[in-house]
Amino acid sequence: MSRSAGAHTADPCPRCFIEAVRLGSPTTVAGREVVEYLCDRCAHTWSRPVEEDLEVYDVVRVDLPEGTLHGIAWQVEADRVQVRGTGGAWLRWVERWRVIVY
Repeated sequence: MSRSAGAHTADPCPRCFIEAVRLGSPTTVAGREVVEYLCDRCAHTWSRPVEEDLEVYDVVRVDLPEGTLHGIAWQVEADRVQVRGTGGAWLRWVERWRVIVY
């Protein structure tokens, strides 16, 4: 379960369950694009696949260095996604690997 931590969303480590803000980094594992995470406490590493079936109007979360955005996928391209804030408050292009479908 994720929770808010200031401007970011904190997620638990699958091993030690300590919640922390982890931005991850893109990499490739067995020919598949993934986002890799590292727990600062127990040094456990894990990954999640980059969303392949992302579609327009999906509800998404975007983890950025300056904070977490929640919105709707407005335009989807091979390497980036335009995310629209609630009620059209903002539009922002982000790298596809940063997007998590809710």
